[in-house]
Amino acid sequence: MQATRWAQRWMAFGLLWFLLAIALAPSNKIYQQGLVVFVWLPAILFAWPARRRLGEWWRAQRTICLALLALAAWALVTLLWAESADPSREVKRLLYILVFLMFFPIYADGQPERVIRVMQWGGVGLALTALMAIIHFYGIANKPWTARLEGLGELSHPLLGGYVIGLAAIWMLHWIPRHVGLQVLWAVALALLGAFVVASQSRGAALALLLSVLAMPLYCRDKRTRLIAVAALMLAVLIFWLLAPLFMARGASYRPEIFASSLHMIAEHPWGGLGLASDYRVPAKGHLFDHAHNLFSHVTILLGLPGLLLWCVAWFCVLREAWRARDSQLGRGVLGMWVFSFLAMQFDAASLTGTPRAEWFISWLPIGLASVLTWARAKSDGCDKIPRSS
Repeated sequence: MQATRWAQRWMAFGLLWFLLAIALAPSNKIYQQGLVVFVWLPAILFAWPARRRLGEWWRAQRTICLALLALAAWALVTLLWAESADPSREVKRLLYILVFLMFFPIYADGQPERVIRVMQWGGVGLALTALMAIIHFYGIANKPWTARLEGLGELSHPLLGGYVIGLAAIWMLHWIPRHVGLQVLWAVALALLGAFVVASQSRGAALALLLSVLAMPLYCRDKRTRLIAVAALMLAVLIFWLLAPLFMARGASYRPEIFASSLHMIAEHPWGGLGLASDYRVPAKGHLFDHAHNLFSHVTILLGLPGLLLWCVAWFCVLREAWRARDSQLGRGVLGMWVFSFLAMQFDAASLTGTPRAEWFISWLPIGLASVLTWARAKSDGCDKIPRSS
């Protein structure tokens, strides 16, 4: 049933909605409602018809699945002492995450190229939103060129917008179209994505993007990748030379002080944490910050050391699966996205179990795509047998 043409179009639109409506939807409420209709509903309806694919995913990536289920279970336990106004809402959000992850193996249905194709068009769409944001911010709104560029919709925050657009640049770098005409479109889109990251002046996004590109030759052993890495390094040096005053004016943005204060908060509740969805503030240098600005610290503050351990098991097992599938096109793309996301998590990440938002691009999207590696690895090995997780 999930392989029928109408079902595939429904889910393809759902993935595009997740990627693009975060910038184009009139409101966050409409974005959430669209995800319910175009992502969660088909995933639930096709879960039983696609049970064989879900079973293959479970057998091949059992460690990731068990770690995520254990993380969800532990998060529910922490609700017993969390200061949450509506615990049922937190249960619903965890179910949303589970269904979101199930969506990818159901949609791929053993064909990773389906996901890559939609992601490519999603990258072009995000590049178009980047162009629209540049025109609106510097043209219509007449902001000075030294101002930090803000994206559209939910990407209006320079940091979060920079991370989403930067991640799109990474998957576009790994998934270059074969047709010459589309390669021209790809190059223009990539230039727009890179320009957005630079104009946002998000140092975390820019550094994550640069280091991710420089890491590409480690797993993409071809001349073109080495040329891309060298060109990126030279371009980064030039941009830093031209814009160093803008990038350095904000100093360290209290990041060392926030991290030290986060460690103190963790030491006060090391095992149980504050509990899922607890509202907290991080004091640093006379200021109160809304979150830890580091996803690993954030998880530990809320869920304690058990939550951190389970999250690390799931997250680093994704790296293992992507490395094993590095001979495939999808595997290389997930590797690049994992590196970028891991670096981005160190500088500014405020949510893991919240409703779908920009942070999902650097947390749950790489894990969802990693589920499709089950078939990408099998295809790269030249057989139809699904590899089992060791």
